[in-house]
Amino acid sequence: MKIPYLTLHDGQKIPALGFGTYSLNGQQGVKSIEAAIALGYRLLDSAFNYENEGAVGQAVKNSHIPREELFVSSKLPGRHHAYDEALVTIEESLYRAQLDYYDLYLIHWPNPKQGKYVEAWQALIEAQKRGYVRSIGVSNFLPEHIDVLQKETGILPVINQVELHPYFNQLPQRQYDQSKQIITIAWSPLGRGRAIASEEILTKIAQDKNKSVAQVVLRWQVQLGVIPIPKSASEHNQLANQQIFDFELSEQHMQAINALTRPDGRLQNQDPAVYEEF
Repeated sequence: MKIPYLTLHDGQKIPALGFGTYSLNGQQGVKSIEAAIALGYRLLDSAFNYENEGAVGQAVKNSHIPREELFVSSKLPGRHHAYDEALVTIEESLYRAQLDYYDLYLIHWPNPKQGKYVEAWQALIEAQKRGYVRSIGVSNFLPEHIDVLQKETGILPVINQVELHPYFNQLPQRQYDQSKQIITIAWSPLGRGRAIASEEILTKIAQDKNKSVAQVVLRWQVQLGVIPIPKSASEHNQLANQQIFDFELSEQHMQAINALTRPDGRLQNQDPAVYEEF
């Protein structure tokens, strides 16, 4: 079953389901990413700080899939938010991956105490003009941060990638993103496999639908209009995670899953209002 596409507000199309590559490094990482591409994934999510842009690039090269059919994303680390450093880092990202361009490049975290995320955004705008990247976005940005970007540059991100899973459904953030025509991507969409796998409501829905809990959660996100990017080194799970476009959750199911969210639902208390990552 082919993964459908969504359209970003800049006109570029993005797969509605992606493949996360965090911790997939070295030769084994290349093999896992190659397998994902062979199984039909086209959106590959990486980051400068994952130290695996080279592995992603090698998998792309090994795959023999035409480059224009793949959608490769990476992210700028907090230590390189200064304008000139940011541009050099994007160039380095391309060299590491041996790619001519990225389809999407994000600011990884706003790091508000550092206060340079506008500078970083201006660098991404310039990188887009230079052809280094096709689309530009952000990760872990709160509405207040995106408002500043719009005020200072007049240019909104096409993507906001945030922590999003049943215990933290990000309703206010999703509503804000949608109001700005920003598509939300979910990192840790399965909550890193913790208690979610045995959550009673989820297991009941999974039984009703003859699907796994993971498939139910990913389908819930797709129906929210969110792009999940599950990571798996297992080919069995890589394939299973794609099999979410042949069934639909009812409004009752959606509400039941939404009701699992908690005010303290973040996995590691990484609140973008205060959290800094370099």
